[in-house]
Amino acid sequence: MIARKFVISGEVQGVGFRYFTQRSAARHQVRGYVTNLKDGRVEVLAEGVEKAVNNFRLDLAAGPTHSRVSNIEEFVVEPSGLFPQFRIER
Repeated sequence: MIARKFVISGEVQGVGFRYFTQRSAARHQVRGYVTNLKDGRVEVLAEGVEKAVNNFRLDLAAGPTHSRVSNIEEFVVEPSGLFPQFRIER
């Protein structure tokens, strides 16, 4: 199992990005969370098998229809195993 934190910039708030991310995580069997940041970016923590997390990242780069992803920062973090599922945090 691996874990990655992604910080996504662009037009990613107010366009359904968190819900898109949650659906993508379910499809790839990735656990963790997504949350809006106060500065207009979105933060995602993803834990899962390497192939699933990598494919999930490809979905994040594409984003939902009305979004525009301009940058994804990726950070390697230690898997915590604390997430039974993927959730949207407020």
